[in-house]
Amino acid sequence: MIEDILVIIPCNNEEKTIGFIVKELRKNFKNILVIDDGSIDKTKEFAEKEGAMVISHKFCKGKGEALKTGFKYALENKFSAVITMDGDGQHLPEETIKFVEKYKRNPDVGIVIGARDIYSKSMPFIRKITNLSMSLLISLISFKWISDTQSGFRLINKEVLEKIKLYTSHFETESEILIKAGWLRFKIKSIPIKTIYRKEKSKIKPLTDTLRFFRMLIFILYPSLLKTKWK
Repeated sequence: MIEDILVIIPCNNEEKTIGFIVKELRKNFKNILVIDDGSIDKTKEFAEKEGAMVISHKFCKGKGEALKTGFKYALENKFSAVITMDGDGQHLPEETIKFVEKYKRNPDVGIVIGARDIYSKSMPFIRKITNLSMSLLISLISFKWISDTQSGFRLINKEVLEKIKLYTSHFETESEILIKAGWLRFKIKSIPIKTIYRKEKSKIKPLTDTLRFFRMLIFILYPSLLKTKWK
């Protein structure tokens, strides 16, 4: 049973899948934290029933805020690392062990990313284009080659969480983490994971989240240009 690594699962209305995910994770991990980001279904109840700890936001604050809530808990409780994964079933619970094994072999690694197969037939074409273009862009900005920057299935060392300050609140937070970790010269490694796509509707809003991403880039590259508080 793994005790020093916290699994963090940000969720918004994932009652259909969260119970199974937590149940499977409990086979290997003692500590599983679900961040219930304003769900109006039974996400919290199903997660707790299977043995997860749950921190609830009264309303949906965004994936980035959910992750930051989890990171704060991990640091306060002195976990050596966290694994972040989605609660909609796209990430397979059994693959978390791959991250642990990679981390144990390379304890100085900052981030381990689960890289999907971009050539997989199951990945929608528009996602292939988006993943490839964003990976190229973020790799250039972070000065690190990262094969799948859009994957939220990751292990993050506590030293990364201690040293980076995050300003964003939504999906762009995952890119902000990689860029700032790259600037601080943390090692960023990848491991292959399976590409799972079901019929669930993506929570990503293409226009809004694209604008948020580029606003994030402006903010971290030229912080003096944004004098107002990040929202």
